[in-house]
Amino acid sequence: MGKSLTDQATTHQDVPDVSLIIPTRNEAATICECIERAKQVFLKMELDGEILVSDSSTDDTPNLARSCGARVIKPDKLGYGNAYLAGFDQARGDYIVMMDGDLTYDPGDMESMISLLQGGQCDLVMGSRLKGRILPGAMPALHRYIGNPVLTWILNLLFSAGISDAHCGLRAITRPALKNLGLRSGGMEFASEMLIEAAGMNLRICEVPIVYHPRKGASKLNSFTDGWRHLRFMMLYRPAPFLLFPGLLAIILGLLLAVEVYLSDGSRMHSMILGGLLVIIGYQMLLGGLYFRAFAAFYRQTRSGRIKRLTSYHSLEKELLLGILLLAAGVAVGGTVLLSWGASGFGALYAAQSAMMAMILCILGIQTLFSGTFISLLLLQSSQD
Repeated sequence: MGKSLTDQATTHQDVPDVSLIIPTRNEAATICECIERAKQVFLKMELDGEILVSDSSTDDTPNLARSCGARVIKPDKLGYGNAYLAGFDQARGDYIVMMDGDLTYDPGDMESMISLLQGGQCDLVMGSRLKGRILPGAMPALHRYIGNPVLTWILNLLFSAGISDAHCGLRAITRPALKNLGLRSGGMEFASEMLIEAAGMNLRICEVPIVYHPRKGASKLNSFTDGWRHLRFMMLYRPAPFLLFPGLLAIILGLLLAVEVYLSDGSRMHSMILGGLLVIIGYQMLLGGLYFRAFAAFYRQTRSGRIKRLTSYHSLEKELLLGILLLAAGVAVGGTVLLSWGASGFGALYAAQSAMMAMILCILGIQTLFSGTFISLLLLQSSQD
């Protein structure tokens, strides 16, 4: 059994220079060739390398990998990230290389990446298919021209990673850098988490142009599901551009419409309905952004000063009080409408704008109450960890 990244008792003689981790799921057709070609790179570079196959296959992939000299690890759960996390736990090398087992990446490209780490110029080296060469049939047009560039652009915009190919699966990282990242994601969003954390820690990230080859067999990627998972993970770290700013804009526009109609003769009820809808949607987006910020803080087990203030008991008590006041105001306005309606013999109702305002206030109050309760549950769970 190999020693984990956190094992401090490993002697220098036991440590290989490089640990290559290959996540596999039914790659029997290519795994041995991938392993043998990786061995040739280690031999050429005069490196002591170990190859770990993190396998969740239902075919003969693990047996073939063992027969070709790899050490096979069985992750506890399925998932791209889980496969790598299991491999990291067993890796012993000074440098950790990540590469798929379907030969879409050329093992020979590891040489320049490892050399950059050895030279001390970089902490993390990314392969770049977009700066290199993508062979015909290797990447669908949707991924090549839309999905990957757009998601990479968003990641660079939000986290200043400065890379061209955020989802390239060929990567190399130093052991200390990997240990400091504290990666946890079990799915495809693991690829984004590594870059987000690396950029946040100001690691030196380098890129190497590589050749991307067509894979043998069916792809395991799901374009829209995997793309959404990457986008959702970026929203978890940076909710403001997705939720907070649009929500605030919707609230401002909605309030301008609703208040203007409420204070006028009420002849433009359609404007007040639209304004109320914008206020409710915008407020929900603001609360959603707060949920994302709170969950991200607990997910990373670290909380900034702002998040600590937002999720303190005193802050949550104020949020609950605000919810009660909004709800009470809505009930009061609604009660006035009911009294007025009763006084007129429950005939035609001429206080539609007041009824609409009561509905808006009640909804905002209920949203605020549930928000404070939900975040307090997160805080309770954190205090028990």
